[in-house]
Amino acid sequence: MPGARRRTAVATKAPPGECCPQLHEAVELVGKRWTGAIVYVLLEQRRPMRFSEVGAAVPQLSDRLLSERMKELEARGIVERHVHADTPVRVEYTLTTMGRELAPALKELQRWGQRYL
Repeated sequence: MPGARRRTAVATKAPPGECCPQLHEAVELVGKRWTGAIVYVLLEQRRPMRFSEVGAAVPQLSDRLLSERMKELEARGIVERHVHADTPVRVEYTLTTMGRELAPALKELQRWGQRYL
């Protein structure tokens, strides 16, 4: 996939008391503005969604930023983009296995937010 970042497995267990690098990267990825909400919407719908449907489900998210986040999620392997050669062309987005595996973490974060925020 052009532009996709290649990952190299490296033993990077953090010493006791230091931040785990994988945890830090995961939080930065999902915690980026609107990204968690986009993934959550795709998880909840459990079906392919068109760009406009995702945008409508995330209030105040601009098309420009949604497009940017979808490209980032696709590049990271969390979202798949499916182009259907209909007239007009139809583009749908679905979560990959990696994306669906975020469900327990996002549900726990939602539960925490409902309790404390």
